[in-house]
Amino acid sequence: MSQQGVTPQSEDFSRWYTDVVQKADLADYSPVRGCMIIKPYGYELWEGVKGGLDYRFKATGHQNAYFPLFIPESFLKKEAEHVEGFSPELAVVTIGGGKELEEPLVVRPTSETIIGWAFQKWIQSHRDLPMLINQWANVVRWELRTRLFLRTMEFLWQEGHTAHATHEESNAETMQMLDVYTDFAVNDAAIPVIPGRKSNQERFAGALFSYSIEAMMRDGKALQAGTSHDLGQNFARAFDIQFTDDNNELQYCWTTSWGVSTRMVGAIVMTHGDDQGLRLPPKMAPIQVVVVPIFRKEEEQAPVMEAVTRLAAELRGAGVRVRVDDRDNLSPGFKFNDWEMRGVPLRMEVGPKDVANNTVALARRDIPGKAGKSFVAQDGLAATVVALLDEIQASLLQQATEFRDSHLHEVGSYDELVNIVRNDEWALAWFCGGAACEAKVKEDTSATSRNFPMHQPHPGETGKCAICGGDATEMAYFAKAY
Repeated sequence: MSQQGVTPQSEDFSRWYTDVVQKADLADYSPVRGCMIIKPYGYELWEGVKGGLDYRFKATGHQNAYFPLFIPESFLKKEAEHVEGFSPELAVVTIGGGKELEEPLVVRPTSETIIGWAFQKWIQSHRDLPMLINQWANVVRWELRTRLFLRTMEFLWQEGHTAHATHEESNAETMQMLDVYTDFAVNDAAIPVIPGRKSNQERFAGALFSYSIEAMMRDGKALQAGTSHDLGQNFARAFDIQFTDDNNELQYCWTTSWGVSTRMVGAIVMTHGDDQGLRLPPKMAPIQVVVVPIFRKEEEQAPVMEAVTRLAAELRGAGVRVRVDDRDNLSPGFKFNDWEMRGVPLRMEVGPKDVANNTVALARRDIPGKAGKSFVAQDGLAATVVALLDEIQASLLQQATEFRDSHLHEVGSYDELVNIVRNDEWALAWFCGGAACEAKVKEDTSATSRNFPMHQPHPGETGKCAICGGDATEMAYFAKAY
């Protein structure tokens, strides 16, 4: 499969993406329109996302739970803005066991409502707060235009839901989880995301404020890679989530929700991939080092394989994820291309000369050709490889950051904004946040505001909205998005 090559990014980025996802064995299409089958290599990549996030969640005091897939339709109707925001995407079950249901059941699009119902039962006193829950689950949203990992009718994700005694506490939680997502994206996935607040038009249905991490893909488009929502008391009032405070008076809780999905896998593919396939950050790669034995004569096989077995065991002992490719029906060249397509960060070659010289050849996936290849001693190999993997991790982040920064442009006029986003780059502009201004940009360019970045370029200053000329206190990024 990998020998067939992929469509070059410069020719058709969308086709390139689909080629890589399929030829690197990440996913395949399902017989159900708009759904996908996640193959083992793709699921291992998702498990890397899960692992990196889950330990961060637990370190910040959250516990995992599981809530039902089916939600009574009446639950969604309790929070009017929420149901209005999701109604076009809902899948609804009306028949069960051959009989029409007394009340239709919605297949989980998100779980604010059913978790709100549970919180109402579980929370009685201020001593029950904060309640910090996370769920790893699947959700269903009836998408019309789908793409593997990026937008499918069913996808996997985590959704955090918390309840607090004060708005100050819930706001702190919202921002903490935005920071957690940023830390994971930058330090594990090597994606230099921009954290910020969504506009009122782009916020989550039913939230007071929504925040996101926005990532730039290799075609210049934006991808919302994670969101954190301050829900205020909207869901608490809808589901009567109350507690008695220190004065024994009833108060409504303040709640939050936050989530990252299998879309993060697509973000990793499109942030780092090249025309040869995937390039995976070592912290995320299911296989960090692939070892390719090379021999032509039968008498060369035993000493090469002895060295391969010994060195692979040494690397595993140092915590490195290693795969020995000892398939005897494939040439070394085929194997090189195959693992290059799958984005393995480091390839190690061991041949008769390496055995004689007590060396190995190492080829980095982040640096193509001869520049990325080196010969190192077998002695102390584990320490060499671990250090090299750290270099590759930093290199991919640096490359992605340099690419992103070269496509970010601060603009001072609407004409500049339009020209920048039409060329699939990002415009940073003063923005009043108005719905009419956002609609105008979308109509003229198909772009939307991505967020008001948390780190404003001109703190304390004000300006004029690049769209309407009105007063603006913040700058926002505008870009076309997935």
